[in-house]
Amino acid sequence: MGRGPAALEAVADALAADGLCIRSDFFPAELITALARDAHARFAEFQPAGTGAGPGRALRPQVRGDSTLWLESPGRSRAQRAALARFEMLRLALNGELHLGLFDFECHFAVYPPGAGYRRHFDRLAGDAQFAGAGGRVLSCVLYLNRHWPPEDGGQLRLYRPGAPALDVAPQGGTLVVFLSDRFEHEVLPARRERLSLTGWFRRRGQHL
Repeated sequence: MGRGPAALEAVADALAADGLCIRSDFFPAELITALARDAHARFAEFQPAGTGAGPGRALRPQVRGDSTLWLESPGRSRAQRAALARFEMLRLALNGELHLGLFDFECHFAVYPPGAGYRRHFDRLAGDAQFAGAGGRVLSCVLYLNRHWPPEDGGQLRLYRPGAPALDVAPQGGTLVVFLSDRFEHEVLPARRERLSLTGWFRRRGQHL
């Protein structure tokens, strides 16, 4: 289907029907390669990722084993700016089609070493004060940056769908997964080799997480 307006509409249609969209053609292959190169060049700046928020935030490697680097301005590369511009097009399209009131997009690179994962969780916790009112994460997005990922390497994103079997998504480079943050519990299964992604969230106005 390509990456024009029809692709944006297809994401909106899938989210409206299922709350979930998986696409392999939303970003050009050369951009995926450039983003992976950016991440590898800055691995020394990655920090171990924690769980929780505020005073309760802590490093729990038995729960979450990735390290992250937030994409912050200034310092964004040409590839990062191009990816964020594409996500901005998606934000505008989703607001126009679905009236979600999405205000901004935050994201980071995430790398899991071999054997690391992330236990089952929600990106948006129902009833948590941080998500009360209009603020908080609405849509979770994962863009995979890995080349030549055979099934035996593991590392799938496992999405728990209400009323349906769990869905495993291989972290193949170029695959984009978008889902409602408060509807789908998910986990990252351990992989046999390094697993790299660009992970982000569309948010409504409110407290920054």
